[in-house]
Amino acid sequence: MQAAPWFLILNGKSAGDEAVREAVARLREQGRDLQVRVTWEGGDAERYVREAIATQAALLIAGGGDGTLSEVAEAMAHTDQDAAQLPALALLPLGTANDFATATGIPVEPLAALQLPTQGAAQPIDLLRIDGDGKVHWCANLASGGFGTEVTVETHDGLKKMLGGLAYVITGVAKLGKIEPIQARIHGDGFHWQGGFIALGIGNGRQAGGGQQLCPDALLDDGQLDLTVVPELSGEVMSTLGTLFSEGKHAALDQVAERARLSELWIEAEQPMTLNLDGEPLQARRFHVQCVAGRVRLHLPAGTALLGG
Repeated sequence: MQAAPWFLILNGKSAGDEAVREAVARLREQGRDLQVRVTWEGGDAERYVREAIATQAALLIAGGGDGTLSEVAEAMAHTDQDAAQLPALALLPLGTANDFATATGIPVEPLAALQLPTQGAAQPIDLLRIDGDGKVHWCANLASGGFGTEVTVETHDGLKKMLGGLAYVITGVAKLGKIEPIQARIHGDGFHWQGGFIALGIGNGRQAGGGQQLCPDALLDDGQLDLTVVPELSGEVMSTLGTLFSEGKHAALDQVAERARLSELWIEAEQPMTLNLDGEPLQARRFHVQCVAGRVRLHLPAGTALLGG
């Protein structure tokens, strides 16, 4: 009996990557039925996910960065099937910063990443469901706002290609002199905060934007979202800003940030603000963010720190 196929949904930017082609060829030589689908325009990932489900695929592999992972996970979440009925999910990291892969320990070498699903069972993980003024999106890694979001959104693609994660640092330094805090009210069960913030992280994962660890304690399987709010600039914040955005040390966050762990929260801003959902900007004045527990099953390295067990 032939094994169920695997589908690699590959970001079109990486279609010519020789290492990926060699890794795919190696798995096929080993007898794996690995189907490749390349995204070209909006809606492609959704269509390929439905094709894979219709053919009873065992595995969907998101080939790209954090945005590709979220795009494939979102397409899976749009189905009426629960995680046990859906194919398992895996990540082939091909992005600029590969924040999710870095935090979880997923190999960035293509062959090793494609072989990871053979080394153990997929684990149920949560997804973030974000409603922004009636527009619903899903996020696998981290939703961010404020300074970090502006840096990620405004970093030029050419600069990212040449410098990788360093491009975010360069863009961030250029913006330090013109940070405008965002005025908002953020609340959830037992939590309320109001004021101006320069950075906001809502974590399923822990880091975004080339290594900004805004949610260093987040877990992928606890049914909770981790919230970090960095208030508007003061002398104390300025003195720790570099540590916060480059290393994400607990000490820096504890000094300057408001932090909470919630199953859902609401954000109400005075002016339209942008949440960056793994590279996908969503602009609204009001957001409702929910953690949907165990929405998909993902292959992760054994012992990754982002699973609570």
